[in-house]
Amino acid sequence: MRKIACAVLVAAAAATTALANEAPAAAPGPASASFAATPAVGAVIGASVLSFFAFYLQLLFRLKPKVRPLRCRPMVRAYTQEHVYHHPWDRVTTAAWRKFTDPDTPALLSHIVDVHTLHRRLDPASGRLHAVRSITVRSPPLPFILRRILGQDAVVCHCVESTVVDARGRSMEIVVRNASLRGLLEVEERSTYRPHPDRPEGWTAFRQQTSIRCKPLSALAAVAEKVEQRCAERFQQNSVKGREVVERICKFLEAEASPAISC
Repeated sequence: MRKIACAVLVAAAAATTALANEAPAAAPGPASASFAATPAVGAVIGASVLSFFAFYLQLLFRLKPKVRPLRCRPMVRAYTQEHVYHHPWDRVTTAAWRKFTDPDTPALLSHIVDVHTLHRRLDPASGRLHAVRSITVRSPPLPFILRRILGQDAVVCHCVESTVVDARGRSMEIVVRNASLRGLLEVEERSTYRPHPDRPEGWTAFRQQTSIRCKPLSALAAVAEKVEQRCAERFQQNSVKGREVVERICKFLEAEASPAISC
């Protein structure tokens, strides 16, 4: 609108100049001054009308409320959990590998449906082990708004777990992302196992960072926040159960190694 008003102003100025320049020269002999000035007067009147119209457009543009597009604030809930295992790094990482295959695991981690190893590779140069696993989980009862969207009380979600184990540097990094339902919910979980800085030979520091984003409800901040909070609470509960499984396996490995050490 502002560009249109400026164009009208330029046209008005151009019309005034053109009409003034095209006014015929006064013929010799007696003539009325009013007739000689008629083209110039008409040009002034026309320019005035155009200028008024341009002023009206500018005023209309200034008074018109500006409609700004709705910008959805990305709703991401993130939290960090830390835990100290009073066991050496090699024992804790061994227990972490056996967490899903232990016979007693289904009793505690009932949401785990299936686990498959998709890829495994040992880098001879760095000594690092790279592994990719698919993990199928069953969700807990969904919040009301998600049940309305999906039309069911619970869903089965497929996740991809990427693990890098550096035996020389004594570090284990795990990244888990959901592969299905990404149009509804995006979850990323990053976990690390490293020797504890205070007692590197006897303790292991565990750190887990989780981010949850409810995508289709990002425009409804209050609703999305409730959904993400409910999911975060459930993930934290499952994380506690997972640490309990690792602790139990560590104690089993410790007891298993004791007779060998005594011999």
